[in-house]
Amino acid sequence: MATSRDVLAAGRAYQEQLLALLGKDDPARVMELTEPLLRTVLSDAASDLRKRPAPAEWSVLELLGHLVDAETVMSGRFRWAVSQDEPPLLGYDQDRWVARLRHNDDQPDDLLAVFSALRAANLRLWRRSSAVDRERVAMHAERGPESYDLMFRMLAGHDRFHLNQMRETLRQVRAAS
Repeated sequence: MATSRDVLAAGRAYQEQLLALLGKDDPARVMELTEPLLRTVLSDAASDLRKRPAPAEWSVLELLGHLVDAETVMSGRFRWAVSQDEPPLLGYDQDRWVARLRHNDDQPDDLLAVFSALRAANLRLWRRSSAVDRERVAMHAERGPESYDLMFRMLAGHDRFHLNQMRETLRQVRAAS
C-alpha cells in the first residue's frame, strides 16, 4: 500500500519531469506555440487520428482531449490560487476523464475550439498577474503546496510531453500498419 510519503514523492517526480521538459524557456511562449503545433500534428495524423498504438494507450485525438481536460482543470486551479488563500486542489483520474468523456468520438475542431478559448483566457490571466499573484499557493491533494507560477510552468511542460506523445503515437501506429 502506498504511503502519503510515496504519493508525495511521485508527485514531486512528476513536477520535476514536466519542469525539465520546459527547461529555461518562457512558459507563456511555449503555451502560445502549442495550438499551432497541435494543428500540425492533427493534420499529419489524418486517418490515424483515432488509432491507438495499444489497447491501454491513447490515440492522438484522445491526447488532444486530455489536453482540453487539463486546460479546463488548470483554469480553475490558477484562479483558485490567485483568488483564495491556500485553497485545496483535487486530483483527477485522467484516464477516466478521457474514457468517460469519450474523447475518441469527439471532433478535433470542437476540441481545438475549447482548448484555444481556455488557453487564451489562461494566458491573459498570466500576463495581468503580478509577481505576488504568481507566488500564491494552493494545496494539491497529491503533491502538496503548488504556487500559481509552478502550476503554470508545469502546464507548459505538460504541453511538450503530450505533443511528443502524439508524435510517438503516430510513429507506433504507422509502424504497426
